[in-house]
Amino acid sequence: MVSRIVAAIGGGYALGALASVAALALPASRPQAVIGGMLGSFAVYAAAVIWVFAARSATRAWAGLALAALPLLLACATVWGAGAAS
Repeated sequence: MVSRIVAAIGGGYALGALASVAALALPASRPQAVIGGMLGSFAVYAAAVIWVFAARSATRAWAGLALAALPLLLACATVWGAGAAS
């Protein structure tokens, strides 16, 4: 149970933060992307918490969070790469 709680709090937060930064890769103006990312991060965090407690095991919960983080990490890498170039 402790592992699920840590996954829900820490993993959900990390997933929400990644979603917030990944929104900057969308074709929108920077202020719109920031606000959209902030709003979307709340939904991503809530979905991650629900997923963690709905999964059959804590291992599946962690694996699901990691699997969801991969595309977000790739999107964040494009944002961070573009930020370093400018």
